[in-house]
Amino acid sequence: MTEVVPPLDLDLRVVRYFLAVADHANFGRAAAALHVGQPSLSRQIRGLERQLGVRLFHRTPQGTRLSEAGQAFAPKARILLCAAGEAAAAARATAGPGSISIGYTSGLVITAATRELRRRHREATVRTTYLGWRRPAEALLDREVDAVVARAPFSGDRLHVTHLYDEPRVLVVARDHRLAGRPFADLADIADEPLQWVPGLDPACNAFWRLEPRPDGRPVPVGPAMNTLDDTWEFVASGDTLAVATRSHVNTTRTDLTLIPLRGVAPSRVVLATRTEDSGLVAAFRECAREHLTA
Repeated sequence: MTEVVPPLDLDLRVVRYFLAVADHANFGRAAAALHVGQPSLSRQIRGLERQLGVRLFHRTPQGTRLSEAGQAFAPKARILLCAAGEAAAAARATAGPGSISIGYTSGLVITAATRELRRRHREATVRTTYLGWRRPAEALLDREVDAVVARAPFSGDRLHVTHLYDEPRVLVVARDHRLAGRPFADLADIADEPLQWVPGLDPACNAFWRLEPRPDGRPVPVGPAMNTLDDTWEFVASGDTLAVATRSHVNTTRTDLTLIPLRGVAPSRVVLATRTEDSGLVAAFRECAREHLTA
């Protein structure tokens, strides 16, 4: 009787991480290119090695080189990613040229632009996808969506990024916090206060919302990990952390939070990101977004 070997359930994102390390021959450079933390990248690669049951890299003081197993895996991994992209493109192509999928992230409303797109292109199929904390670049490059409205910063490599508008960043505190009621706050006011962070978020994005690095070089105290915006508001209301956000982020039904303008802090930039190869509908949505998406 032949033993049935269960198929491997490979995460394409981790396969992409493996190839980045293989191409850069260095975990640090690969992490920078991927815009992820090096410890996170190392954990992902170790998990892939455990899943495959082989060592993919030899780590040395001089850098990283592929093991014999890694050399065998790399060309097949490239074929796998290429096939996944082609499969996604083929599936989306069945909807015809009149189809577009538009992603958006937390706190952003794209209804005015999508409504106008549907009015101008009544024959088109317009889908919207809430991405939450997902990385906009990954959703685009994996061809899950054709356009994303999101807050910068995130990696714009191989993407067309259009600035739509700015939103001032604000400090979110509990209503009984010592800063509540102040007309504004600056970095000196919160130098010793913990700030939120989001596991798996682009490191540049985490740094942006944690106001890092500080001008004086002091480390920012780390608050609890936030997996959702509701987590954030609960921790802030409980006094466990402060949060930096925009007004459109905040659940206005909560009466136990208060918002304080931040002085001397650059605003959040809301952008439209697309792949560089535009379709007619993507270009049309860009025009609608420019006309109808405002702060």
